[in-house]
Amino acid sequence: MKKYIFIALAFLSLSAFTAVNTIWKNDAPHSQLLFTVSHLGINEVSGSFNDFAASVNASKADFSDAVFELNAKTASVDTRVEARDNHLKSADFFDAEKFPAITFKSTAIKRIAKDKYSLTGNLNMHGISKPVTLQLLYKGSTENPMNKKNTAGFQISGTVKRSDFGIGAKFPAAMVGDVVSIKANGEFIQ
Repeated sequence: MKKYIFIALAFLSLSAFTAVNTIWKNDAPHSQLLFTVSHLGINEVSGSFNDFAASVNASKADFSDAVFELNAKTASVDTRVEARDNHLKSADFFDAEKFPAITFKSTAIKRIAKDKYSLTGNLNMHGISKPVTLQLLYKGSTENPMNKKNTAGFQISGTVKRSDFGIGAKFPAAMVGDVVSIKANGEFIQ
């Protein structure tokens, strides 16, 4: 009998330290993937990717061990100007036919302050994969009164160089800025 009690206690002790990973998926109507780039050095042009999926996998309630993943369809680029959007989808820029997706998967997360993190991961765009570090703000969690599901809010921001990914190589930085600011706001449902 003592043997069975010992085994039961050992099992309970081990299961107390076993983390349960929870997957959160982005709520599309409440999520945005935005970018801004300089034009002619005198103005900023902004746009978005309207077709994307993102997920967060975490075992800790404060998301300090979270892994973020993103898959955005390059053909969904939207700058509110059809001619510009078509040019961005062409081989001059994203080459959406050849490279239909932009992907990101985080590899490390480091707390900087309460609810603020440094998020490092691999960004794959235009057939090139590079490590990038972004800023992550955990905006909190609540139960959505409409669907009664746990919902978490995040904001991710940072910059990337389009030249690092071979995008728009024919267009000098004086015409289209090399540094592209990115900002993602998202609600994620458990």
